[in-house]
Amino acid sequence: MTRVLVVEDDPQLVRALKINLQARKFEVEEAADGATALRLAAAHKPDVIVLDLGLPDMDGIEVIKGVREWSKVPILVLSARHTSEDKIRALDAGADDYVTKPFSMDELLARLRAASRRQASPETSQVAKVSVVTTDEFSIDLIAKKVRRGERTVRLTPTEWHLLEILITHPGRLITQGQLLLEVWGPTYGENTNYLRVYMAQLRRKLEADPSHPRYLITEPGMGYRFEP
Repeated sequence: MTRVLVVEDDPQLVRALKINLQARKFEVEEAADGATALRLAAAHKPDVIVLDLGLPDMDGIEVIKGVREWSKVPILVLSARHTSEDKIRALDAGADDYVTKPFSMDELLARLRAASRRQASPETSQVAKVSVVTTDEFSIDLIAKKVRRGERTVRLTPTEWHLLEILITHPGRLITQGQLLLEVWGPTYGENTNYLRVYMAQLRRKLEADPSHPRYLITEPGMGYRFEP
């Protein structure tokens, strides 16, 4: 049974979440503030954390940072804050996904199931051991640094390769624009999101069957990108 820690100070919302999650065989624990959340997360090791950012004792960003000091547990933010800046701050702090209030319960449950699958997947938990990634369209050899599409070798620039490598070594995980810009271009390029659009478009043209409707290199508008294996 998947254990979910719900960190939320609205009792009505907590009740609704508990009813829906327990009906789908999730085990639910709740925390109404950040300090309790950190204590329960450390003591009980939940499989997924659903976290509101507006907590009575601390900002939810601090909870994310606190958990990330010792754990890679998936953190799904559920917040009324809806600006790109708020989303990027949470994701850069270590959140795995972000859902804004008001929200669809079906969408939240789908994202929660996806987070649970990624947490349980050996491929995700042992990323460093993966040397070859294969999809229906292309294969990537991380050690030889080669990409093939069918019988043809795909030539990538060093920047394209670096960007692709970050995404494919974190399958299913949203990597923020800020994280990618920092890793690929450095700290002085934090606002140059146009670089990402250009290079992601180039990668899709080289790898995707239909670059205008990508299957593997997915954009989360205003947030970042993810590789869906």
